[in-house]
Amino acid sequence: MRHFSSIWITLVSLAALLLLQGCATPTRQPAVPENLQNQARIPGLEGIRYRVGSPDDLAAMARDGLESVQREQAFLASNGHRGPLPPAAFLAISGGGDNGAYGAGLLNGWTAAGDRPTFKVVTGVSTGALSAPFAFLGPKYDATLKEVYTTISAKDIVEPRGILAALTDDAMADNRPLRNLIKKYVNRELLDAIAAEYAKGRLLLVGTADLDARRGVIWNLTKLATYPDSRALELFQTLLVASAAIPGAFPPVLIDVEVNGQPYQEMHVDGGAMAQVFVYPPSLDLKAMGRKTGNQRERRVYVIRNSRLDPDWAQVERQAMSIAGRAVSSLIHTQGIGDLYKIYLTTQRDGVDFNLAYIPASFNAPHREEFDTEYMRQLYALGYDLAAKGYPWQKAPPGLIVAKSQ
Repeated sequence: MRHFSSIWITLVSLAALLLLQGCATPTRQPAVPENLQNQARIPGLEGIRYRVGSPDDLAAMARDGLESVQREQAFLASNGHRGPLPPAAFLAISGGGDNGAYGAGLLNGWTAAGDRPTFKVVTGVSTGALSAPFAFLGPKYDATLKEVYTTISAKDIVEPRGILAALTDDAMADNRPLRNLIKKYVNRELLDAIAAEYAKGRLLLVGTADLDARRGVIWNLTKLATYPDSRALELFQTLLVASAAIPGAFPPVLIDVEVNGQPYQEMHVDGGAMAQVFVYPPSLDLKAMGRKTGNQRERRVYVIRNSRLDPDWAQVERQAMSIAGRAVSSLIHTQGIGDLYKIYLTTQRDGVDFNLAYIPASFNAPHREEFDTEYMRQLYALGYDLAAKGYPWQKAPPGLIVAKSQ
């Protein structure tokens, strides 16, 4: 989100004061020790996540991907399908705060255009994680997407805390309203609908950032939805909150885990701290896996970047906070573009068709505050109109010239 970088800088500048104050801060259970990271489990809810960078988890993700293809084949066969697998479409929705209204409008306009695919895989980070379950379930939830991104305001997301929260608490604002909003829409009925799609071989994945381990974590929400345990619904809701928990601005989410019966807690925050958008880890070579298993098929990736990608000009005041805040926001902006290049290069290696959408530079509606309802309505309308007419998907990230075949 655009304006929260200044909060991060404020927190950094105030951190030194913690050494001088006797303020009590929130406590937590011990973090998982470094040498036990890959052994941490959520009792009773096994096999629902992949820690980025873990060879064992990468292998588990590859196995789960292959099993999803087997479920898909069985489902298609039960409906009379014969022959090779049909093309697979992947959808990746990025972070971007209230800019998520653009992606919501685009998806609903895509429905109106009549050629929106049923996605084999849907991934989301931050605001993208909040919209991913509805995007995954398809046009039946278009009205929900529109409602969420055109009727809410800041009071539906956060409750501001006092300035002393920087010294005494874990965030500058309380995101309890967001949690309540998620509970309103994410219920057992929605999980059952997602579980039904899991049986067809489809996957819904969201990303969080484990701050203790400083690594990204990808959560398989489709598999989580198959657990009838009431804790599955609570964890599903919690993970959506965690993926959008901007460090310093919103409280982190503590997830209870165990190692050999010993309880620990992991601290999870906005997945954008590790990646603004993802499809699958580059270490998974889909082309090689397809050759090995005989499951070669046409694949397309659609990336919705809920942000403008052109430089955002602003006069920077000659003040430490202004300079530092501008530098941090620039870092976030360029990280997001770097994520697009990573996805693009991975798709080119794997023979996957790349398609990119982002907010055009021509959009300049007034933005008075975070989750400005009128701003979101205009952004939603822009995404809807562009997609309803046939979205002009970009075939490469900005600045990259793609050579045309002769």
